Amino acid sequence: MKPVVTLLLLLLVSGSAKGRCFCQVTGDLDDCTCDVETIDGFNNKQLFPELQTLLESDYFRFYKVNLDKPCPFWTVSSHCGLRDCAVKPCKPNEVPEGIRSASHNKYSAEANEQQVECEQAGRLGAVDVSLSDETRKALLNWSRHDDEAERFCVLEDEESPDSQYVDLLLNPERFTGYKGPEAWRIWNSIYEENCFKPFTVRRPLVPNLYHSSSGGEAKTFYSWLQGQCVEKRAFYRLISGLHASINIHLSARYLLDDSWFNKKWGHNVTEFGRRFDSELTAGEGPKRLRNLYFLYLIELRALAKALPFFQQPSFQLYTGRAEEDQRHKELLLNILQQAKSFPLHFDEASLFAGNEKEAAKLKEDIRLAFLNISRIMDCVGCFKCRLWGKLQTQGLGTALKILFSERQIEALPSSSAQRPSFQLSRQEIVSLLNAFGRISTSIRELKNFRSLLAEER
Repeated sequence: MKPVVTLLLLLLVSGSAKGRCFCQVTGDLDDCTCDVETIDGFNNKQLFPELQTLLESDYFRFYKVNLDKPCPFWTVSSHCGLRDCAVKPCKPNEVPEGIRSASHNKYSAEANEQQVECEQAGRLGAVDVSLSDETRKALLNWSRHDDEAERFCVLEDEESPDSQYVDLLLNPERFTGYKGPEAWRIWNSIYEENCFKPFTVRRPLVPNLYHSSSGGEAKTFYSWLQGQCVEKRAFYRLISGLHASINIHLSARYLLDDSWFNKKWGHNVTEFGRRFDSELTAGEGPKRLRNLYFLYLIELRALAKALPFFQQPSFQLYTGRAEEDQRHKELLLNILQQAKSFPLHFDEASLFAGNEKEAAKLKEDIRLAFLNISRIMDCVGCFKCRLWGKLQTQGLGTALKILFSERQIEALPSSSAQRPSFQLSRQEIVSLLNAFGRISTSIRELKNFRSLLAEER
């Protein structure tokens, strides 16, 4: 009888483990008034289906990226040699002409023609257009400074001659086998050097061969985190939420079968549990999932705040196919209207609300920290991981830019003849919506994993 009793006990323990990932991921979220259940219902039933349709359109599926930039912080010994790490760039004729020929801020063919006409009129009517080289260089530097002062991530990929268009639908984010010390180094650098944490405070980690966490370390870490201002707590939670989202994608699109004739991708419940089960992660898994919901709220709020920018008559999702472009703009505006209607938005007014000088310094520190994280993405050895890492950090950086540009958005001119003080490039727009699409997918995948775990009990 003893072996039978032992087996029953093991089954009971295993069964209880199936729900551990989610038992603590309910109710209210810290630092905001929203709750998990409201987000689940809103995302899964309302926003997710329409968002997926939009992201399959030509405007959003083609992303320009330079995957050959060297790592600016350390020497990358080698790139991932696994076949699933490879990224297939587009041939020129595979990208719509309207996207390939678009200038940095072109919204439509009409807008571009107006810009050319204005430039010609300016040259014909000018009295003296000569500038000294010194003055020209100063003006260029001022322009760059004004533009970069609002950026939270590196954007030179858009203009780089080494950049290529990638079809995101043909290069999906999924498990590639990229792991080990090099992958560990990326996240360790992000957390240890860019999240305002002193090196004396160890962050709690999943026990593995690189580091073993203790309960004391976790207690010290969360005591330190709770003592930080709301902005620094929010910054850490955004990075943790992004990390959790990526881990969900890898668990949901895992290589289950790699036979000679067939490759099968799907949900790996064991891998999901390894990353998020409360006991297997020393209690960290549920915290990371809650940070995912926090990230969702931040990016959702940014979409709602950006609505006036996208409502401008001059703005078009320009690919050169007028009817499709108009239809997709209407779908985009509908999604943004839904985002705006969400009842429990994160209140960004709680950020940088103290002393004006100190708040400005804190905002700049956070901007530079995130800018640094975007540079770390060029150190990722797996090209497919690098592609999606760059896109998602750029999308989050664009969301932060929007949240902290409220006055400029409110001051958008009613006439297309005036140059707006707030602008988004196509690169920022594509990354913003695709990054939110990744977070939205993660929330939806949690529902799938709940169902799969329930079936295994």
